[in-house]
Amino acid sequence: MALIILAHPKSDQSTANKTIIEELKNSGLDIEIRNLSELYPDYKIDVKAEQEALLRHQNIVFQYPFYWYNMPAILKHWFDEIFIHQFAYGSQGDKLKGKNFVTSITVGGKENDYQTLGKHRFNIDDFSKNLAQTAYLAQMNFIKPLYCHGTSLTSGNTKDEVTVRAKEFSEKLISKLKSIG
Repeated sequence: MALIILAHPKSDQSTANKTIIEELKNSGLDIEIRNLSELYPDYKIDVKAEQEALLRHQNIVFQYPFYWYNMPAILKHWFDEIFIHQFAYGSQGDKLKGKNFVTSITVGGKENDYQTLGKHRFNIDDFSKNLAQTAYLAQMNFIKPLYCHGTSLTSGNTKDEVTVRAKEFSEKLISKLKSIG
């Protein structure tokens, strides 16, 4: 049902991302998880294996933390290597056409920090327009991104608070995946 592209450089240390992945595993959904940092610690991505994984699934979920207003480097590198001409775009690049592009992002800060008058001056959708354009170019169905705010322990959140937020967020993500089939 869904391919989860996990792009957290330290997913084993992330309370939020670890919780989300565990909830997905226990959801009963048919999922495949590809942990990019575990698969490719040297950043040498197996293009064929990744493209084959994409072809096997209708729903593609990009699960990652919001790093400096963007995605982690390994995910950007993954896109550069995998979403190539004549696979994801171009005159014969329709291999991902009609698949669902789902973004699931953990955000360390509070939601109200990501507003015009907030600490970061923009909402996360503003920082994520490149995702919508990527999906558009690949002829994929861009699903409105899901954000799990308040996930950083360094921002004053307790581990228990982050776990609760991540579990609540997981319910939304699982519900979204069920609704889009």
